[in-house]
Amino acid sequence: MAIKRPNNQFTAFVKKEFLHVFRDSKTLLMLFGLPVVMIVLFGFAVTNEIKNANIVICDYSKDDATRQIIGKFQASNQFNVQQSLISHEQIEEEFKKGEVKLAVVFPSNFNNDLLHNNSAQVQLISDASDPNTATTLVNYANIIIMDYQKELMQLQDMPLRIDSEIRMLYNPELKSVVNFVPGVMSLILLLICVLMTSVSIVKEKENGTMEVLLVSPFNAFMVLVSKAVPYLLLSLVNLTVILLLSIYVLHLPVNGSLWLLYAISTLFIVVALSLGLLISNLTASQQVAMMISLMGMMVPSILLTGFMFPLENMPYALQLFSHISPAKWYYIIIKAIMIKGLGFSAIWKETLILVVMVVVLTVVNIRKFRIRLA
Repeated sequence: MAIKRPNNQFTAFVKKEFLHVFRDSKTLLMLFGLPVVMIVLFGFAVTNEIKNANIVICDYSKDDATRQIIGKFQASNQFNVQQSLISHEQIEEEFKKGEVKLAVVFPSNFNNDLLHNNSAQVQLISDASDPNTATTLVNYANIIIMDYQKELMQLQDMPLRIDSEIRMLYNPELKSVVNFVPGVMSLILLLICVLMTSVSIVKEKENGTMEVLLVSPFNAFMVLVSKAVPYLLLSLVNLTVILLLSIYVLHLPVNGSLWLLYAISTLFIVVALSLGLLISNLTASQQVAMMISLMGMMVPSILLTGFMFPLENMPYALQLFSHISPAKWYYIIIKAIMIKGLGFSAIWKETLILVVMVVVLTVVNIRKFRIRLA
């Protein structure tokens, strides 16, 4: 019998490992797909620069000076001027919608005060529920105003001054905890719920008890519900602990309805549990399920919710992709209830999106589970 040389044995083992890798689609996805996704996401998302932030203008003066300043705002890459408002009363309504980040208010006789009194005032009102974004936008706006002031001083050859009165809504002290707590709530609840439930059905497969379930007369929906209920109750306990820490340790009270907060949080937890069950249905081992849960949920929850980095910075394709992240909608809802003290009328669209997610995921889970029973 011919004995294989060591070099031939080594080559054979290397070849075998290559074949094993290339035959395993999950390994290939981890090797080549994950780096590409991480580079693209971090490359576009991890930046403190803000672009195309929606702002509104309230111009009581309507003179040449205000028109020129508004033109500079419109020409800037940092701002997207949505509309001109008639009065102050409309400003807070725009902020409650959650789509406007900054309001610029010009008082009456702005140009007259600037040319005759050598001084004029402009008011900058920002949504400080995200203090970092609010501060950055106010700085951007001040740069544009100071640029106009500099140009005017060169033309008039006299000292002129435009003073900016800054008002931070919802968070006048610019506490970072106002943005931190809602973001961490969405991240923790999503990760824990998805991670715990993603291994539940897989564990049944690995322990060999799935066969017992397959031959038993039961309803697929009831089995899925029984898998999810314990984690739902434990997650509600988790939510209570987070809220107690927020109120008594971090001194961030709930300004809106506590019952509404718990109701929406329960809905979000059900979405997360449904996602975990879907991952559990589609995978064959606990390790794979945990890896998909961690990487598939943690990265989008951090980067694509607006929690750490503004979504306005990202390409339109990534902004569209962020819509499928339930954490994004929950984060918007929690800020509206906890920080702004708004009611259901302000968050019904985001709530409806979470409801649709629950229905779709539940239907897919039941169909996938019944296929296993067939």
